[in-house]
Amino acid sequence: MVASGVNQLSHPCISGEFVSSYVKRKSRFMKWLSELFRSRPSRGEAAAGSNRNPQLIGDENMLSRALPRSLDDRSRAQKEKEELDHAIALSLAEDLKKPSRYRWQAEKDEELARSLQEGPIPPFYRPYASAPPPYYPYGQQRICGGCKHEIQFGNYLGCMGVFFHPQCFCCRSCGHPIVENEFSLSGRDPYHKSCFKELSHPKCEVCHQFIPTNRAGLIEYRCHPFWSQKYCPAHEHDNTARCCSCERLESWDARYVSLGDGRSLCYECMESAIMDTGDCQPLYHAIRDYYEGMYMKLDQEIPMLLVERQALNEAIVGERSGLHHMPETRGLCLSEEQTVTSILRRPRIGGYQFIGMRTQPQKLKRSCEVTAILVLYGLPRLLTGAILAHELMHGWLRLNGYRNLNPEVEEGICQVLSYMWLESEVMPRFQSMPSSSTFSPAASSSSFTFSSKKGGKSEVEHKLGEFFKHQISHDSSPAYGGGFRAANAAVNTYGLRRTLDHIHHTGNFPV
Repeated sequence: MVASGVNQLSHPCISGEFVSSYVKRKSRFMKWLSELFRSRPSRGEAAAGSNRNPQLIGDENMLSRALPRSLDDRSRAQKEKEELDHAIALSLAEDLKKPSRYRWQAEKDEELARSLQEGPIPPFYRPYASAPPPYYPYGQQRICGGCKHEIQFGNYLGCMGVFFHPQCFCCRSCGHPIVENEFSLSGRDPYHKSCFKELSHPKCEVCHQFIPTNRAGLIEYRCHPFWSQKYCPAHEHDNTARCCSCERLESWDARYVSLGDGRSLCYECMESAIMDTGDCQPLYHAIRDYYEGMYMKLDQEIPMLLVERQALNEAIVGERSGLHHMPETRGLCLSEEQTVTSILRRPRIGGYQFIGMRTQPQKLKRSCEVTAILVLYGLPRLLTGAILAHELMHGWLRLNGYRNLNPEVEEGICQVLSYMWLESEVMPRFQSMPSSSTFSPAASSSSFTFSSKKGGKSEVEHKLGEFFKHQISHDSSPAYGGGFRAANAAVNTYGLRRTLDHIHHTGNFPV
């Protein structure tokens, strides 16, 4: 907002237009008066005239010359009086054309003219003996926009066509008078520049400072698409910690907990984090029940292990097939025999990091198409469940003969199952039941029963679930993002069962 200046004026006694008009009339009047006096002969001139024109001796001659001179003086005085009356009439005619507030001085001029006609100018005559009445523009009184009372005398302020007493021109935010020469306007509301900056200038949610302007003088910042967290662009390169679950940057007044493998976890995500394999078993079996309720039972007992980041990356290298979501892979459906180090006992928090973790190497043997399911430890319950639902769908496809699917189809349908499970957890129970076009009545019953066992979730966990759904639906990768959107459109149109049958026969989604 461009700052506007304050117009500080003094209450005028006489308007500028009036003073200018009066000076002009007075100038004309005095010019006429000077000509009038110059036209009268002085005593010296009269005497000189008598010397130049000597009178004839004799009473008769003196009488004959004196009579015309007396008549001439009378006619000259009468002419001067008529000229004076004519000048006054012209002045009055001009005044009648103007508003009444300009006429009070004309009366003074008329009095002055009459006094000049009757006698000499008084030595201490003052044409402005009394103060003029208050002058209001446009014929209206000034009303203060703050207290709504009349502004009579003294200083006042004008802003946006509204007048204020100086003490009534206050900041909309703090309520104190604005005494600076510069201020800010938002609509018609005035603000101190500092108050307006507090209200409008974005602050970084990491360092809590005003976000600086760039070289072009513009305010440039980064904003998370879901959480709307605003922060300075510099924090993307200054090693500020980012939560590995919700992706929010660490604030300077709230430290994150280090997981020891390059990842950090915020306290909100840590509330429901699953830290070892034993803690994850109930969730794993609950998701298997979810599949069974949709007539998608997994006949094989597939081992499930919670692992560290390094162990997961090593397992990915040993896996000869499969597409992995980069840059961060959080789960893996193994089909090869490997030795994997799993977390046997959950760590405890020591300061701002986890300590005391106990791990155990485990030899995985292949007894079917799926060797094991690996999930990254330290993630919130809903995110861990979404990863398990995705990897279990990979296992179900392999166990049921879905071979050689292209990545968009396989990863897309797995993301659909992950999204559907999150919906059943996040949405209210009466909304989480699948539609009849997608699932059987038994599936609806199973989903309803599973949701009712969990009990209520906190608002934080509910918000996290919405974020994980947002991540799936807005993924930009061709396989995970594009595949999900194509698979979800097919499932919404034809239902999950018909979509899976079409994939089994053609290897593609129904159109």
